Amino acid sequence: MRRVVISGLGAVSALGIGVPALWDGLAAGRSGIRRVSVCETTELTNPIAAEVPAFDPAAFLTPGDLLLLDRFSAMALVAAGEAWIGAGLELTDQERERTGVLIGTGMGGAERQDDAYHDLYDKRRGKSRPHPFTIPRIMCNAASSLVSMKYHLEGPTLCISTACSSGTHAIGEAAEMIRSGRADVMVAGGAEAPIVQGVVRAWEGLRVLAPAGDDPASACRPFSADRRGLVLGEGAGIVVLEERERAVRRGAVLHAEVVGYGATADGGHLTTPGVAQPVRAIRQALAQAGLAPDQIDYVNAHGTATRLNDATETTILKHVFAEHARKLAISSTKSMHGHALGASGAIELVATLMTIERGVVPPTANYRTPDPECDLDYVPNEAREMRVDAAISNSFAFGGLNAVLAIRRA
Repeated sequence: MRRVVISGLGAVSALGIGVPALWDGLAAGRSGIRRVSVCETTELTNPIAAEVPAFDPAAFLTPGDLLLLDRFSAMALVAAGEAWIGAGLELTDQERERTGVLIGTGMGGAERQDDAYHDLYDKRRGKSRPHPFTIPRIMCNAASSLVSMKYHLEGPTLCISTACSSGTHAIGEAAEMIRSGRADVMVAGGAEAPIVQGVVRAWEGLRVLAPAGDDPASACRPFSADRRGLVLGEGAGIVVLEERERAVRRGAVLHAEVVGYGATADGGHLTTPGVAQPVRAIRQALAQAGLAPDQIDYVNAHGTATRLNDATETTILKHVFAEHARKLAISSTKSMHGHALGASGAIELVATLMTIERGVVPPTANYRTPDPECDLDYVPNEAREMRVDAAISNSFAFGGLNAVLAIRRA
């Protein structure tokens, strides 16, 4: 079986544009959660989110590109550009046929869809029909298609939409394509821009969002006893995956090796997380990686800061790692970049990779009070210097769809 390495990485997040901005924010324990500014908030009960600050697609893309884009696609293109340049890829025509794209998203073009519905239903706007590019803008595969067009890639190009596991599934399945010989290079990750009035109000209906309070930056408190819910975020995480021998041959920087991937379904409740199948997903990833549980140093947790999710994930980790669970460094970076839905897993994989490269574990920010149901080491509030050789990143989505990636030092 062929080996898969990460040779390029890019990110757009509430902590800024680019991987350095993401990592600097995470290492400093800085929250990117703030009052919503990108959409109307007068009807929102919880007007806070982890927005990408001052994101202007026009600063990165041409006017022609902008006609066809939703905000989520623009973020994917910006993150993919950083990853592509970092990887230093120069492809022949034949190599382009073996290079593909797989970008996940939970919502697709939420901004443009919200605008189109307002145009259609609000007669005061004076518009009798949606914009002719509405469908290309909102379709979930827009980001994958636009990245493939940008770099003239002709290999397998797909979109995965599995709610909060989309980005993790996308990277895992892209790695499997390389392992199996279907492709040599894949641009993979997740992108999401759900901070629009209709989507936020729908999430409010689920009653899982954290209240704004006096300090939005501290609203998301994973694993803390006083946690009150998740905070929506936006952004993109993109990596360039490459067959290892190819990457070594061309002298690429090997950031990490993707050694394991697990994917399972609870087959149970649409919104209540299970235990058995996430456990199996982690075990699948470890088995493919050839890693024993006690060889894992760090877990980037799904850690949404909801009452049930965090307690359930703690139970899952105890099942898999037994006594070693108490030796793991565990953190939820969602406490800082928010829950970016389909992009979260990809952003978190970039964070996990940087943890290995820099020898620094990012903290779980806003951790205040221990919870007896969450009694492991969540690296509270301050980053920790430690050597990390192998790590996993968890994503457990609505619909009971679980995805886990295992990576190790290249």
